[in-house]
Amino acid sequence: MTTTTQPGAHVVTSGVAAARATDLSKVYGQGETKVIALDRVSVEFRQGQFTAIMGPSGSGKSTLMHCMAGLDSVSSGSARIGDIELTALKDKKLTQLRRDKIGFIFQAFNLLPTLNAMENITLPMDIAGRKPDRAWLEKVVETVGLSGRLKHRPSELSGGQQQRVAVARALASQPDIIFGDEPTGNLDSRSGAEVLGFLRNSVRELGQTVVMVTHDPVAASYADRVIFLADGRIVDDMLGPTADSVLERMKNFEAKGRTS
Repeated sequence: MTTTTQPGAHVVTSGVAAARATDLSKVYGQGETKVIALDRVSVEFRQGQFTAIMGPSGSGKSTLMHCMAGLDSVSSGSARIGDIELTALKDKKLTQLRRDKIGFIFQAFNLLPTLNAMENITLPMDIAGRKPDRAWLEKVVETVGLSGRLKHRPSELSGGQQQRVAVARALASQPDIIFGDEPTGNLDSRSGAEVLGFLRNSVRELGQTVVMVTHDPVAASYADRVIFLADGRIVDDMLGPTADSVLERMKNFEAKGRTS
């Protein structure tokens, strides 16, 4: 595996790992049906950094994110959020950790249609019986540009606006890390660019940590770092990506796959 840095890269990190995998493996099935989705993956996601995970279909990119976020169990190895080892947690403690320390943004917006934008943003904290930090909440709403739409229900918002609500919901509880699984997959290019810009701003202006799975080189170019997976292993690590550099790297992987 190599690490490359593009000219003019804007990469600011604290040097502290928000999440870490060590020799992480995920295996589905047994015998002839055995599939190794992740093969002894070791990686760190630094605080205050926006990381994109890329790779061809079946490379293990979504599996890695789900294991790191505590949404899927691991077969062997270690997955940590901060200093907390996920594999040692019982279901109740794992649920609490996901609620208190992790934010999620998915391709489907997952908003409740009967609630307005602000109610959807604060819903996880309301369920947990926690009051939001009002100053932080106002800053998040301003960052994602929703100040004039907070009383609107999802049906009154565009797709881009709905995903902005989902981004704000993930940010509002001040999680240690946010995981996004193809968060712009259901959006047009303009709305997708807006949401990606908000995620990047949340890292640079709010100090958030974001890890995003994507298949789109343009989306990946918003990140500080891109990790490339193939056949369940990390095969490259790029700092300061551009859409062209990511696309070129993906083409190289595809070419190697055809000749192997």
